[in-house]
Amino acid sequence: MSAATSANESPPGSPPPSLGTPPSLGTPTSLGTPWGLVILLGSLTAMGPLAIDMYLASLPAIGRSLHASPAQTQGTVAAFLAGMAIGQVFYGPASDRLGRRAPILLGAAIFTLASAGCALATTPEWLLVGRFVQALGACAGGVVSRAVIRDRFGHTETARMLSLMMLIMGLAPILAPLLGSALLNFGGWRLNFWFMTAFGVVVGLIALLRMTESRSEATSLQASQENPFQSYLAILRERRLIGYALSGALNGATIFTYLSSSPGLLMGTYGVSVNLFPWLFGLNAVGIIGGNQVNRFVLRWFTPDQVLARSSLVALGVGVLLALAAYSGLDGPWTILPLLFLLLSSYGFVQGNTMAGALNIDPLRAGAISALMGSVSFGAGALASLLAGVLHDGTAKPMAAVMFIALIGSAACLHGLALPRPARA
Repeated sequence: MSAATSANESPPGSPPPSLGTPPSLGTPTSLGTPWGLVILLGSLTAMGPLAIDMYLASLPAIGRSLHASPAQTQGTVAAFLAGMAIGQVFYGPASDRLGRRAPILLGAAIFTLASAGCALATTPEWLLVGRFVQALGACAGGVVSRAVIRDRFGHTETARMLSLMMLIMGLAPILAPLLGSALLNFGGWRLNFWFMTAFGVVVGLIALLRMTESRSEATSLQASQENPFQSYLAILRERRLIGYALSGALNGATIFTYLSSSPGLLMGTYGVSVNLFPWLFGLNAVGIIGGNQVNRFVLRWFTPDQVLARSSLVALGVGVLLALAAYSGLDGPWTILPLLFLLLSSYGFVQGNTMAGALNIDPLRAGAISALMGSVSFGAGALASLLAGVLHDGTAKPMAAVMFIALIGSAACLHGLALPRPARA
């Protein structure tokens, strides 16, 4: 047993790693990587990123087709993010109380039906509601998949499996913009939503036929003894869990800031063409996936907390360089874009490890913790995106400033709240 693994044993009362593992989807890492499970959970989690990134290039066409203003079409993005944040609050406790399968299947069904509804939209208001409901379905996959991983694995293995799952999920921000542009040119913006409908059907059917229940009896008993409010109140009392949640959310806010700022910065300020933009967008997604995979291998020698302690400071250092470049006049694309690539790559080292750390604090409330982490992340991302938009001046300064502030907060929450304090002599 490696030092990393022995230092991160699951707390007493947590289910054994092999509990509930469906033979058809593979076995725990002690017997080999369960690729079937990884691909399924990664695909379920990818519903959200797919639905966000795939139709961005279609927004002008949607506006013309539905006679919608730019504010109305942008509102469909905000509605989706709101649905992602709100829906997770309910799916988390539900998965602890009802089991993992039912919420996942319900979410896939809602996502599929809402995607079809969006494809048939004839007014901006119809599409706005459809996108909100679509997000309510999409968020189930991410919330419950993380809980399923924690059901089966300990602290360090959870971090490694989450990084591996990102390899599958991370394909969405790379391929979705390219696929969305291709479908837009081939059959119009509605074809994007018909593709999402088909995706929901396929993934939902696979989950129905191949996925078995992983929730432990101890988790079921715990959930039956408290209502969702009591569950959230219990985990909010955990100082370290709050530290992990805020650290991960503030680091993730850099991604949302980039998503909201990159179209205007790259295509508006730097003059990047519409055809080149998806490739640059995908390149940064490659950095995020690469960071996750390097993190997976580093965890063979270091604990998740050790990786977090170093990666948060590295990310903050890159944030300092980005801010200096933006405010010193060295804010050309050949300076800003490489620094953005490095900064966004840090997401791969922080997200999986903060999630694993939080889930390890109270495994019997894994669903509620996963929901809290997701909701806080989307909330912080929405605020960061809003702030970057309010400060927009056509340069890289607002983006760099928001990212720098977020990274300071992320490092402070991690080192001040989450990481275990050394014992006093």
